[in-house]
Amino acid sequence: MISAGIVVEYNPFHNGHLHHLNETKKRTDADVVIAVMSGNFLQRGEPAIVSKFARTKMALQAGCDIVVELPYAFAVQQAEIFADGAVRILASLGCRYLCFGSESGDINAFLDTFQWLERQKGRFDEILKEKMRLGFSYPKAAALAYSEMKGDGALLDLSQPNNILGYQYLKAIKDRQLDIIPLTIPRIKAGYHDPEFSSDTIASATSIRKAIFSEKGDLEPLKRYMPESSFEELLRFKREYGAWQNWENYWPFLKYRIIQSSPGELREIYDMEEGIEYRVREAAFRADSFQSFMEKLKTKRYTWTRLQRLSTHILMNAKKEEMKTYCQKPEYARLLGFSKRGRQYLNRMKEELAIPLIAKASSRDGGAFELDKRAGYIYSFGFPPSVRQRVLEEEYKRPPVMAE
Repeated sequence: MISAGIVVEYNPFHNGHLHHLNETKKRTDADVVIAVMSGNFLQRGEPAIVSKFARTKMALQAGCDIVVELPYAFAVQQAEIFADGAVRILASLGCRYLCFGSESGDINAFLDTFQWLERQKGRFDEILKEKMRLGFSYPKAAALAYSEMKGDGALLDLSQPNNILGYQYLKAIKDRQLDIIPLTIPRIKAGYHDPEFSSDTIASATSIRKAIFSEKGDLEPLKRYMPESSFEELLRFKREYGAWQNWENYWPFLKYRIIQSSPGELREIYDMEEGIEYRVREAAFRADSFQSFMEKLKTKRYTWTRLQRLSTHILMNAKKEEMKTYCQKPEYARLLGFSKRGRQYLNRMKEELAIPLIAKASSRDGGAFELDKRAGYIYSFGFPPSVRQRVLEEEYKRPPVMAE
């Protein structure tokens, strides 16, 4: 059976994701599509608005065959580590193809850029260091260095978020010498960060989340931008669990973590660099919300996304030593859900899987999985007290979702 892999967050699943999923099937003629999906906390350092199980159900109802979780040690990371973990998990599950969305939509542009940057690595690193000495954040410094070097050449535009991630997927495949064929499809209509609805049926996840948390609270307009099954799952989750998740739900716990920690203790947190722990403490004392905390913390050198990831690591008490250890290579893949065809694929592949496939959290202890268990526990804090125990029990005891 031929399998195609995709890397997703589905926060929440919308028509753009459905287009990507359908195009993946069309271009690869795969028997099964395997999605590796971020768990409770996402790449941009945010809590998922609904649980991993709700998002898995959305994915299966839309046509995914297997959904596995991207471990915390890879999920809440810069693009290079995020992509490396996701691609290696897909390779361990026997994927022949990896199909990703991009602003470019041309896989040759990714291949040409990779080869060009490999030849220019020394010069690129020099310019990058110079830009960072001028106070630019790493992503901005890298973008400036790349732009300065390539000039008007017909290489990939690495200022675009999906192109950046796509390039890192390709780089991981090449660097790890994985037997995966990369493919890309163009992102259509809505941009990755578009805050407003801009077309008849396609909208960014950013604009959908903005509508969900707006004061109006009118979700009816979202119907045109999401598959009906995903929209109904979104409503069901709110009805049963009482809340969608965002950073403000976790602000009291984050503020407590920061204030009760000394600068030395904060310094041990992953991604805490260059003395920013003092600024973090000062901002926490003065802020009365997560939004105000971030506004006080933000500088030219640190992007909003990096500071959100740092905030997640503080909330998680994720230390430098453990994160650097556990992001070296995936130790396992947690199975979140599967279709009938997905189960057939896993049954055929079970003797060939390169890493253990975990069906329940209660069946594994130790190592990188302790971070995932901690993430599940902390994720439950954002829910009303009456349902927190239910959220926790689902995290540890729930079997994989089976497509109806």
